[in-house]
Amino acid sequence: MSNDISRRELFVKGGVLAVGLMAPSWLSAIARADVVKMSKGKAIAPDNVLIVCQLSGGNDGLNTIVPYMDQAYYDLRPNLAISKDAVIPAADGLGFHPAMTGFAKLFKEGKVAVINNVGYPNSNRSHFKSMDIWQSASPDGALKYGWIGRAFDKNCESGGKLDALAGLGLSTERPLALTANEVSIPCFASLGDVQQMVGDPDAEKMLREIQGMAAKEGSAVRTIQMANNSALDAIAALKANLGKYEPKQTYGDDPFGRGFKQIAQIVATSPQTRVIYFSAGGFDTHARQAEAHEKLLKGFSDAVAAFQAEMEAVGRADKVMTLVFSEFGRRSYENGSAGTDHGQAAPMFLIGKNVKGGFHGPKPDLQDLNDGDVKFKVDFRQVYATALDNWMGNDSAVVLGQQFQTLDVLK
Repeated sequence: MSNDISRRELFVKGGVLAVGLMAPSWLSAIARADVVKMSKGKAIAPDNVLIVCQLSGGNDGLNTIVPYMDQAYYDLRPNLAISKDAVIPAADGLGFHPAMTGFAKLFKEGKVAVINNVGYPNSNRSHFKSMDIWQSASPDGALKYGWIGRAFDKNCESGGKLDALAGLGLSTERPLALTANEVSIPCFASLGDVQQMVGDPDAEKMLREIQGMAAKEGSAVRTIQMANNSALDAIAALKANLGKYEPKQTYGDDPFGRGFKQIAQIVATSPQTRVIYFSAGGFDTHARQAEAHEKLLKGFSDAVAAFQAEMEAVGRADKVMTLVFSEFGRRSYENGSAGTDHGQAAPMFLIGKNVKGGFHGPKPDLQDLNDGDVKFKVDFRQVYATALDNWMGNDSAVVLGQQFQTLDVLK
């Protein structure tokens, strides 16, 4: 690499870091809004929105969806188990953590599909490896880029119309799920990053200028240039929207509350947005789990309930679905530090007006464990395929590299 390229790369990276815009992230466009797609004979609304919520660290599924009628659960967790009288009962001997009152209410209203025992073959207990697997949807590493990015690349190939706000990431980390081959999309830590730039056209002009001439296609510099320019394009597009809508629901001052409040603002004011990716951490509860997990689940539950109410109020509830995942569950048994260690299968959630609410799949079998872990019964790629085919109108067989059976969890 020449000295000129090295200096340019430094300036490009420096420009991003100086204003706190984003870590480079890639995402391509969603299908054109004027095209109605079909799946299993049903029309797929072209303006459906998918919210992907990542619970980073490995959420303890057994203390989230509690098998409170199974004595084995209490035998495995003599100190950490949620007591029967504290559980919010649901159905089939399962209930919710007592902090999840808002979530339980949505479930009762038929707006939450709980998919039990989700995982993948030969589960990996490493945070980094398992998160890569979930975000690439490629356990063997054969597929490049992220599952959402590949979906959008396919839409580009079929004539999809690009839009600066088609996809947005709200995350302090660069999500592999959003990486794509063709185009880039911004990932902001928060909308506050955007607001800092809105009133400073000179700064925006400077950041565009320091990109320099387009570097060689496929090079690291070109990738950074694309990511930076996509962030600036999104800022320009968001200028007209920011401040137009202030969410009316009450959101907590925690990562979930702040995140879903911003997601509500985007959905309410940006009709061209099709995917928003959001992550919040803290779920790696090896020690002193009870208090930390309760706080996390309350924040998540309250935020999701407020967001769903917001969507009802703005008339978008039938157009928005939230998919919730974590990179793995926790061990079935508690450890010696009042916590749980890395496990395997755990529940996933689909939330929205158009999901078939209830529990899907058998409840965890604590008499038949895999090395102390809940066995997986549903491949997470089946959930992705369901979202891709039946909600977004994509072709999951192409995106996921093979055909996975979709789940009957959408209306």
